[in-house]
Amino acid sequence: MSTPNPQQRGVQFDELLSFEISKEGRSSASLPVTTSSKKIPSQLKRTQPARLPQLSELEAIRHFTRLSQWNFSIDTNFYPLGSCTMKYNPRINEEVARYTGFSHVHPLQPVSTIQGCLQLMFELEKYLAEIAGLDAVTLQPAAGAHGELTGVLVMRAFLKAQGNPRKKILVPDSAHGTNPATCSMAEYDVVQLRTGPDGRVPASAVAKAMSDDVAGLMMTNPNTLGLFEKEIKEICDIVHSKGGLVYGDGANMNALLGQARPGDLGIDMIHYNLHKTFTTPHGGGGPGSGPLAVKKHLEKFLPIPRVIQKSDGTYDLEYNRADSIGRVRAFQGNFAMMVRAYTYIREMGPEGLKKATELAVLNANYIKAQLKDYYHLPFGEGTMHEVIFSDKKFKETHVTTLDIAKRLMDYGFHSPTIYFPLVVFGALMMEPTETESKEELDRYCAAMIEIAKEATTNPDLVKKAPHNTRMRRLDEAKAARELKLRYQF
Repeated sequence: MSTPNPQQRGVQFDELLSFEISKEGRSSASLPVTTSSKKIPSQLKRTQPARLPQLSELEAIRHFTRLSQWNFSIDTNFYPLGSCTMKYNPRINEEVARYTGFSHVHPLQPVSTIQGCLQLMFELEKYLAEIAGLDAVTLQPAAGAHGELTGVLVMRAFLKAQGNPRKKILVPDSAHGTNPATCSMAEYDVVQLRTGPDGRVPASAVAKAMSDDVAGLMMTNPNTLGLFEKEIKEICDIVHSKGGLVYGDGANMNALLGQARPGDLGIDMIHYNLHKTFTTPHGGGGPGSGPLAVKKHLEKFLPIPRVIQKSDGTYDLEYNRADSIGRVRAFQGNFAMMVRAYTYIREMGPEGLKKATELAVLNANYIKAQLKDYYHLPFGEGTMHEVIFSDKKFKETHVTTLDIAKRLMDYGFHSPTIYFPLVVFGALMMEPTETESKEELDRYCAAMIEIAKEATTNPDLVKKAPHNTRMRRLDEAKAARELKLRYQF
């Protein structure tokens, strides 16, 4: 492997161009003179003009184009975020999502006019159920955490129908942070389970904690350490023997496609993150999708409306479900994300999805093999789709995980996830996904190896990074104390 030169990979920028480029009298808009006889009500009129920048069209275009060029994206560089799974979104997904029959519909249209959309939803539910080894799916949740909440509300409804919703849910200490928050929102107390020395949840710990007062267990498999829970079947049996349910956080289904089905392992329900597993956009606060798959005995509690196929082959929305937990969202979900996931599944097919998992696991293990001699590897056996390192080897030079992440920017790479999971101090969580080539992984590993050497021989270089980015290291303590959320002219 050749060692990348940060001066070549990065870009040395001049002084940051000022945002104060507004000049009075300039405009990029040409609005027609209104001929409407309708008058704006006086209470809705502005008393002062809006404080908007005054720019020519060319200045506005250059400004936003420049910002896009400064941005970091999966389309331009490697994005090894562990757990978040930032993988490439195929352009065929985007093309299909823009078909007018999908993009020009409204959720309140009569069902007779959106038969194609309902068919897509119906079939996508079937695909997701089959992949998970479960029986029914709701597409309504708008994100992974929303899918979690929907699942725990289904759990509560099921147990309440048995006569006792119970009071507690077991959650491993390696869980996603949303898991305990979800339990609290559903009015359950969280009982934390400690992972064993091998990074997995011992069945004995579940047996000790499980009681008639415990509604169930929430766990991620593979877990957030990138390890498969070897005792999952035994764990599920223990929970079921006490009348509880097992919720699987399906955020890491990227590691199981075509290889193992959660339902076959005893899990009662999982949510998917369509952006993580099925290549829909993973966009900062916007469009998400977290479908929930459940076993047959939980289906009647799923949100309404349900997409059904009638005897004549047409599709409809069914609202008359007495045991349903009701709506969890205004409409039927983020439909454009469903189109993208459906396209990906149809494009890949069963063998393609299986191959994607094989490559995701191979890539993570390739990174592990390349870096294990340079970074502390807390759990070396059983790596699945992501691998966890830490900054433990650099304790003497005081180079931290944050410093390593900042220095990596000089080499043209986004940082991996840092300081998560919390059970590994100084964690560096790397997930290459199946979409990255060996050549790109080699470049990334070469950069990480060079940084490890710098952390030992020239720690100040790493501690003061980044050096080649437009913005240098921020004063994070000051930023947190003096938070400014908007720019004012």
